Amino acid sequence: MKIIIFGSKGQLGHELVKQGNRFGFEILPFDLPEVDITDSLQVEQLVSTPPATLVVNAAAYTNVDGAETEKTLALAVNRDGPENIAQSCEKKNIPLIHISTDYVFNGETKRPYTEADLVFPLGVYGHSKSEGEKKIRLQIKRHIIIRTSWLYGVYGHNFVKTMLKLAEKNSRLKVVSDQFGSPTSAADLAETVLTIGRQIQNSIKIDWGTYHYCGLGTATWHLFAEKIFQIAKQYTPLKIETVEPIKTDEYPTPAKRPMYSVLDCSRIEQKLGIHPKPWEESLHETIARMMKKEG
Repeated sequence: MKIIIFGSKGQLGHELVKQGNRFGFEILPFDLPEVDITDSLQVEQLVSTPPATLVVNAAAYTNVDGAETEKTLALAVNRDGPENIAQSCEKKNIPLIHISTDYVFNGETKRPYTEADLVFPLGVYGHSKSEGEKKIRLQIKRHIIIRTSWLYGVYGHNFVKTMLKLAEKNSRLKVVSDQFGSPTSAADLAETVLTIGRQIQNSIKIDWGTYHYCGLGTATWHLFAEKIFQIAKQYTPLKIETVEPIKTDEYPTPAKRPMYSVLDCSRIEQKLGIHPKPWEESLHETIARMMKKEG
């Protein structure tokens, strides 16, 4: 099975390439500068030759705050790029798996969001990802959109790496404690994507459409940070001693975040047989890998 991966250099893309071989797939990785998904001709040429069995779009503009001032770029990458990929896949009858985000929701509910809930993004980033979802649904029938949340991993920039770096030099940190979500390991998400790829390869009947996948359980950024430090101290000394909880209002950012963006993953369990792992377990596995990589 040949899988084209757009965004192969990102934190999820790295994991898809790494794990693809374990699944026995032939991975065709692409990223900037060799291909720009906002260029429809480039995308069409790449998808057409060599022919692939599946296309995965892990490419995205992910700077949530930066999107507020770079709206044109965010929309080009997160809306127009997915539309280009979907059009090309539909022409070649190739299914598409696309990664989206919990930030398509406004966070005003107090229960996990289902795929049937109406989207209402608060910022440009969430809006651009929501628009990308719409374009895919219009352009291609055989698609799967996976919304995920609070993604982190061994590669790329993410909250876990930022916290570990700060903990090396600071004994005290302040972290927001009134935003709720579910930390998700890039390695787990990659395994989920490739598992769906195997189901497609084996001609298992797929219910196409939108799914939620994230780490099992709920956390705040403050709890997430505390758990990061607790685990990391088992591997390396850290200067950090105190993590002070603060309110969102005490840490203003250019983009407004949803206060509650926990995702209900029951549909992906029922329809595709994929069961998320507890986020704490996956965090431990990721930090262990990080420490081994650095060592």
